[in-house]
Amino acid sequence: MGMTKDLLKKNTMLIALIAAMVLFQVLILLNNKGSLFAPTNITNLISQNSYVVILATGMLLCILTGGNIDLSVGSGVALVSAVAGLLAVNMKVNSYLVILICLVLGVAMGAAQAYWIAYMRIPPFIVTLAGMLTFRGVAWLILQGKTISPFPADFTRLFNSYLPGGSAKAITPTVSVIVAVAICAIMILLEVFSRAQKKRKGYETDKVAFVAVRVVLVCAAVLFVFYLLGQDKGIPVVLILLAAVVLAYRYYTENTVPGRHLYAMGGNEKATRLSGINTDHTLFFAYTNMGLLVAVAALVCVSRFNSAAPSAGNNYELDAIGACFIGGASAYGGVGTVGGAAIGAVFMGVLNNGMSILGIDQNWQRTVKGLVLLAAVVFDVVSKKRKQSA
Repeated sequence: MGMTKDLLKKNTMLIALIAAMVLFQVLILLNNKGSLFAPTNITNLISQNSYVVILATGMLLCILTGGNIDLSVGSGVALVSAVAGLLAVNMKVNSYLVILICLVLGVAMGAAQAYWIAYMRIPPFIVTLAGMLTFRGVAWLILQGKTISPFPADFTRLFNSYLPGGSAKAITPTVSVIVAVAICAIMILLEVFSRAQKKRKGYETDKVAFVAVRVVLVCAAVLFVFYLLGQDKGIPVVLILLAAVVLAYRYYTENTVPGRHLYAMGGNEKATRLSGINTDHTLFFAYTNMGLLVAVAALVCVSRFNSAAPSAGNNYELDAIGACFIGGASAYGGVGTVGGAAIGAVFMGVLNNGMSILGIDQNWQRTVKGLVLLAAVVFDVVSKKRKQSA
């Protein structure tokens, strides 16, 4: 009984995601609308929500510093997309150079805002609101209100292709399953290594049964998803990019000293500063890093749409913020995980996808997402009050 309660407590969002997927699958089947788990649908789910995972990862770092957010990420995506279109399409600049310039631009945009937030201590809401208006305006000026397309094939191929692809389509299902098995084997080895390391250092570890159940469930999900991808076009390159981003930032936040500074600052900034940590540098990094991931998200988006439009990135900041809070981040800062933000992004993607397949009106979709976000924040606030009163 105790283990079951602990399992439910630590995996609340994951269980909610599974429940939502099962619910939509049942509703879709009852309405003869196909299947939520159709191979093409899974591929589209990954492609359509890749930007949310990338932006939510960066947004989480901002939220950890004390519940701060970045309202400029959607406009930042529009500006980087506009520059990419200008360079790659109009000026025929080498695709790799375009990517490098866009990444540098993203870092510069993030650092410009981070300076005012971290060192001048202007509230992040004000600075990023100004950024939202400025970046969007500059994007319109660059594009002159027009859409630029199409992008060079070698540019879009970097972010919008599939493995193995090409003439290897016949072996795609086999390759997908082999990759899934390899991923599961690596995950099991990492789990065993991590557990052994914690025991050696005297840290508390989860029960073996609990870990086994978690690993089996995750591996089953990986095998199932990759099997479905193999039935369609293969493994999306963007999925590999997402895995790299999530794993890199999960390691950074959980296993490095600067990463733990983010949590410390969100818990109590004054105490963190008095303990010798430069909180200004920590805050500066969080927002500069957000700029970098905005550029990555922009490159993914222009590759998927094969165009750069002044309206690109509209409401992306709301998707990223919502994914973080739905994934368990605290509105007060200091609490949240990269994995949770990724699950929150997938949860929102499933909501969008499921409701779209059912033919639910866009206005109702927005209403449902708003209520889900409110419920997630209310849950966080109520849980915190209960802990304080206990």
